[in-house]
Parts: sequence; C-alpha cells; structure tokens
Amino acid sequence: RMPNWGGGKKCGVCQKAVYFAEEVQCEGNSFHKSCFLCMVCKKNLDSTTVAVHGEEIYCKSCYGKKYGPKGYGYGQGAGTLSTDKGESLGIKYEEGQPHRPSNPSAARMAQKVGGSDGCPRCGQAVYAAEKVIGAGKSWHKSCFRCAKCGKSLESTTLADKDGEIYCKGCYAKNFGPKGFGFGQGAGALVHSQ
Repeated sequence: RMPNWGGGKKCGVCQKAVYFAEEVQCEGNSFHKSCFLCMVCKKNLDSTTVAVHGEEIYCKSCYGKKYGPKGYGYGQGAGTLSTDKGESLGIKYEEGQPHRPSNPSAARMAQKVGGSDGCPRCGQAVYAAEKVIGAGKSWHKSCFRCAKCGKSLESTTLADKDGEIYCKGCYAKNFGPKGFGFGQGAGALVHSQ
C-alpha cells in the first residue's frame, strides 16, 4: 500500500489519495474522476446522474432497480411489467424483503426524516441534491414521474390531482372533459361529415 505523503483525501472507491485536479466530491466523500462509476453497470457518473446509498454510488437506473419502488410501471418505462429484478445487472435481490407496492396514501403520510422531506412517491427522505418541487411537494428526481405511464416529468409538463402527479396526456385522458371530440389523442377533433 502506498503511503499517503500529501495527507490528501482518500477516494471512496479505491482508497488511494485524491488530488484536487482529479477530484469529484459527492455527499462529503472524494473520488477520482476515473473511480466515480456506477457500482453495477460501471457507467461514468456526474452530479446529475449519481444516486447514493450509504457508501455506495449508482447511476439512477441501477439505483432504481435495486432500491426503488417495486411493482407495475416502475423502473422499466411506460406501462410495462417486468419480472427482471436486476439480476442481469449483477444486482442481488434479497428474498426476505416484503414486496412493497406503491401506496400513494401511505407515502403521502410519510413523515419528515432527519430534517428532509419525505418523497410522496416512495416515502424516502429527499435531500437538496436530488430534490424536485412539484404540486407543492418535494420529490426525488427519479420519482418525479407520471403516476399512470411512468413518463419523466418537469414542472412545466406536469398536472396534479389529489396529491399525485401526471403527464398532461394521462391527466387529460383520465380527468379531462368527456364527450364528443375529447380523448382521441393530441389535439384530435373528430368531425362527422
């Protein structure tokens, strides 16, 4: 093991000294740029793509598969259901964990944890680096998705109802006006000849 002559910070992955020119800081830890990779898929990370779990760093996709909400429409994209628990990515699934379906009413009741807000989607603590504000609540960037189709949202593309958030398309289909000419898709109006 090399002595740490400069007394610099140690990399959170390889434990070797990190010097300023090669340093990436995340949650109070220092990393070499070349070590700042997802623990599962080895994709390069940056401040917008990193998800931290204890001492472990992941890309948001692998983090979501390992620690995110389980169930219909989560982690796979729009409206699909997959039985892949991430084994293909080297994620070990702990069988002893109870299957926790998304329960919006329970998540809404989530208390503030350690001075941070609880995310309405997953109930976990939301810290400043991962916070998105929508419908008057704090959400994880990865949880800031349409409750129906799972599409990623922005504050300009969301519609909210009863504490849940939706893309404008799903909101219109489910809660918009009903009747002739409504609900056929993006701006379609049907005229009978």
